[in-house]
Amino acid sequence: MSSSASHSRRIMLLTGASRGIGHATVKRFSAAGWRVITCSRHGFPENCPWEMGPEDHLQVDLANAEDTRRAIGVVKERLAAEGGCLHALVNNAGISPKGEGGSRMGTLDTRYEDWLRVFQVNFFASIMLARGLQDELTKAKGSVVNVTSIAGSRVHPFAGAAYATSKAALAALTREMAADFGPLGVRVNAISPGEIDTSILSPGTEKIVEQIPMRRLGTPDEVAKAIYFLCTEASSYVNGAELHINGGQHV
Repeated sequence: MSSSASHSRRIMLLTGASRGIGHATVKRFSAAGWRVITCSRHGFPENCPWEMGPEDHLQVDLANAEDTRRAIGVVKERLAAEGGCLHALVNNAGISPKGEGGSRMGTLDTRYEDWLRVFQVNFFASIMLARGLQDELTKAKGSVVNVTSIAGSRVHPFAGAAYATSKAALAALTREMAADFGPLGVRVNAISPGEIDTSILSPGTEKIVEQIPMRRLGTPDEVAKAIYFLCTEASSYVNGAELHINGGQHV
């Protein structure tokens, strides 16, 4: 690929890309010709499920603030070689610790250390990445998408208290970021998935499906399509929104 051609290619940075929604998002954007740089605690997999090389993967522990800062520096270096633009940042990584036997951890039994780790990954890493890559996002007039959750607005039978409150905080952060990044030409929105058919579904989810007006789970690709919408010109005047993708479960 020539230098001019590579500089015209849109680039996205995606956290939590290894499975589920993240995996589907990589496939959706790659199919549209985007370069997707993925972030994970793990190194580049030899059996990578999509067409990309190690230069499009970044090993980083988002639970570690210092390692996150290091990763930001690496991303800036990689982007500098491509014109210094970042067209989209998707903060999809999220953790939800479980108790014994996969039980839900509430406010009474979640350890302080777990609260800190969950908020570092689910909340603080998102603003650290956006602020650290502010210049690259501004240059591209890019878009930030924070992945929240239906658990952020109602008590969920499976998602723990730390996870739920971190996602509620991320929804509030999205509004604040939209106000602050908007004047820079950078849009910030959130998507709030409900029950999506991924490997992290808990036993008993079939009972929740009975309460969903559409009577089915969502698919990772349906979420990926919404993320794609928020990162393209189709949503050019959408800023500070939280798009609910849950088949009407919240109504």
